[in-house]
Amino acid sequence: MIPRRGLLIILSSPSGAGKSTLAQRLMAWDGDIRFSVSSTTRAPRPGEMDGREYHFRSRADFERMVGEGEMLEHAQVFGNLYGTPRAPVEEALAAGRDTLFDIDWQGGQQIRNSALAADVVSIFVLPPSMAELNRRLQARAQDSAEVIARRMAQSQDEISHWAEYDYVLVNHDLDATETDLRAIVTAERLRRIRRPALSTHVRALAREFEEMQP
Repeated sequence: MIPRRGLLIILSSPSGAGKSTLAQRLMAWDGDIRFSVSSTTRAPRPGEMDGREYHFRSRADFERMVGEGEMLEHAQVFGNLYGTPRAPVEEALAAGRDTLFDIDWQGGQQIRNSALAADVVSIFVLPPSMAELNRRLQARAQDSAEVIARRMAQSQDEISHWAEYDYVLVNHDLDATETDLRAIVTAERLRRIRRPALSTHVRALAREFEEMQP
């Protein structure tokens, strides 16, 4: 097996379009894909644990991490701060492990504009319709009617950034979208630029050929 550098898989969508479910399915498909646990200043929801869904931080602690360069990206969403700690991501890349990001367009843009841009594959998930997006948000039964209305309004801004991504999937059917997502990850892992050890292998082939000559 020729080693490769890890991937930074950015998965974004308006709230309710399916990115979190797709992220879970992708990690179930390949257990070597690690989820990037973001830090946030929002309060935990019922059933959430610190260090599993998020690293829950005070605003002062979060702002200190940003100021000291410990965040790869950060953004404010609905009044709360969200961000990605830098160190675990860089360690995973060097070890050839893939990191999955379930983040919004602002966070994705910052990572794509960072020094790690060459390691990024970005994927945006669109809903099949706005009516279906609203239905999915209602069905989750996690938010108040006021919050759902804000999320629907925010979705227009999110969707306007679709063209900034490498790939765009329309989530008509979850199983079909998952299949497409797997295909993207498989192809991106095989790109030449992500496999610097290929040059060593090619030189070894050349030496072997020379040694075979009479």
